[in-house]
Amino acid sequence: MVLIGMFEDELRTLESESLTRHIYDRLAGIIMPETGLFNKELARIRILDGLYINFASNDYLGMAGAATITDAAVQCITEFGLGAGSSRLLSGGSRYHSALEKAVAAFKGTEAALILNSGYIANISILPSIAGDGDVIFSDELNHASIIDACRLSRAQKAIYRHCDTAHLKELMQTVKARKTIVATDTVFSMDGDIAPLGEIAALCRHSGSLLYLDDAHGTGVLGNGLGALAHFGIRAEPWIIQMGTFSKALGSYGAFVAGSKNTIDWLINTARGLIYSTALPACIAAASLKALEAVQSATYLFDRLWQNRERLFRGLRDLGLNTLSSETPIIPIIVGDVKKTMNISNELLRRRIYCPAIKPPTVSRPRLRVTATSAHSEEDIDTLLRILKEIL
Repeated sequence: MVLIGMFEDELRTLESESLTRHIYDRLAGIIMPETGLFNKELARIRILDGLYINFASNDYLGMAGAATITDAAVQCITEFGLGAGSSRLLSGGSRYHSALEKAVAAFKGTEAALILNSGYIANISILPSIAGDGDVIFSDELNHASIIDACRLSRAQKAIYRHCDTAHLKELMQTVKARKTIVATDTVFSMDGDIAPLGEIAALCRHSGSLLYLDDAHGTGVLGNGLGALAHFGIRAEPWIIQMGTFSKALGSYGAFVAGSKNTIDWLINTARGLIYSTALPACIAAASLKALEAVQSATYLFDRLWQNRERLFRGLRDLGLNTLSSETPIIPIIVGDVKKTMNISNELLRRRIYCPAIKPPTVSRPRLRVTATSAHSEEDIDTLLRILKEIL
């Protein structure tokens, strides 16, 4: 029998604790004629009743609004249409898919690469393909939800190490016996904005013979002059390192990739369920990602602007005495109190035309404002946020 009023009690509980979520869909997009223009319109979002300064985007380089990227997608649609029609292993691929994979491999310094439909799909497809019964996955306690779910799906034993604590990781690696071991970590943690200590982690993996699985979704296009976390630390791509990244953040497109040795990619082609059982990304998305990848490699001025804006915002928040945890990147959390206080500040910012949603449990253990700086923000945008925060607080 279908229950009438299903979930009403649960929803009321969430509402009483200020934990309900709301969706604010954009009313219109913003497209600029050239990639990388420092036009503050790219740091705006049209929602509700008008235009707001957007501090909630992962479009770190302002690429999502670049006409050169959208034009590539439009041109491809005239050639291939919109839908892919089937999985990649049937007839869903295109020459843009294979060209993008070659470009990603060259970009990440690996033998091969493979395109998948999203970062979430990539993680829950790859980890269960490379780890199973008798294996152990060592996972940072603050890894993205998709890695947590991937560990569950893999049927491997899970060993959770304290956040970025390589001493604890080493201790666990010395005590756990397994057929195969994998260390899985975000490179940039999406809620705290800090960076995994990859130099130490890679050394532990090299010494123990473990695979290293990196979720570089927020590192690609942001760290290492855009090349990602390995370049940031000066670590060469090795056959035992598997890099996952996305096109949907700093690269301004959509989809995900995995880069690694040819054997690894061949294995994933044969076993990754998210590839085998999903309709392929449309060719127009692959074409847009290919154009974005080309653009980002020649746009060093965008990285300079991104990090200048990040430092201006970070210093300003610290000068206000705000708790920004251990942020090292354009992702800057602001801890201001309990859920209700955090919501009140977020709502007041919204009233004053600044979009900065509150992040609440269970997404994070401590509620926060998650502020992201981008290359599209002007100094005036950042100073406006700082001024209003000072007035509110």
